[in-house]
Amino acid sequence: MSTAMNGQRALILGLANANSIAYGVAKALKAQGVELAITYQTERTRDFIAPLLDELEPAILEKCNVQEPGELEAVFSKIRQQWGQLDMAVHSIAFALKDDLHGRVVDSSAEGFALAMDVSCHSFIRMCKLAEPLMHEGGTLLTMSYLGAERVVPNYGVMGPVKAALEASVKYLANELGPKKIRVHAVSPGPIMTRAASGIPEFNAMLAQAAQQAPMRELVDIDDVGAAAVFLCSDGAKRLTGSTFYIDGGVNIMG
Repeated sequence: MSTAMNGQRALILGLANANSIAYGVAKALKAQGVELAITYQTERTRDFIAPLLDELEPAILEKCNVQEPGELEAVFSKIRQQWGQLDMAVHSIAFALKDDLHGRVVDSSAEGFALAMDVSCHSFIRMCKLAEPLMHEGGTLLTMSYLGAERVVPNYGVMGPVKAALEASVKYLANELGPKKIRVHAVSPGPIMTRAASGIPEFNAMLAQAAQQAPMRELVDIDDVGAAAVFLCSDGAKRLTGSTFYIDGGVNIMG
């Protein structure tokens, strides 16, 4: 095991199962000697992640549904009590109602749009606000986006505008937190078959198209995302902030 980041501490929001991007990031950071705090959404989710806990050995394991008042704040209270500081935090949470995800953006309800925005975007802003006072010597804040924030992706629905708002938020947060040496990035992987992705219509077709379009002619996986997250959290990226960091085999450069 590498110890390049030995003694550093990271919060991972959104671990769902062995296929989740959050797991790829968590195990990559763990391999670098990072101590982990991990959250799960429901007790049922905890059952799915139970087989991963022996490997990840989280020092802190807490339930956190960002829609429930006080739960995110309770996670940070636990971190403050047990650790007193935080070096990195990873936001891997997104949600939209099925009708809004599958339907036209023009048909999305105000309630559905607001819900998708709250869970997928504003919860990241809340995470950053809570992390700020714990990052005494700087740190890194990451969130997960997708190319649908920049381009129209069929069947991505209301998540396109929501992810666009998330990426814009990253830039503003990077500017506001930069004086405290806190770096902020959006990580934008290519399509990966996760539990969240399974709700997108014709997702298998998206996977096939991505593999065909990518200059490298390959799909990415959660380990690729984990490796990129390690870089962004490392001293090698200490002068980088406010970016959307693509991990998609080059799909984002294609017309």
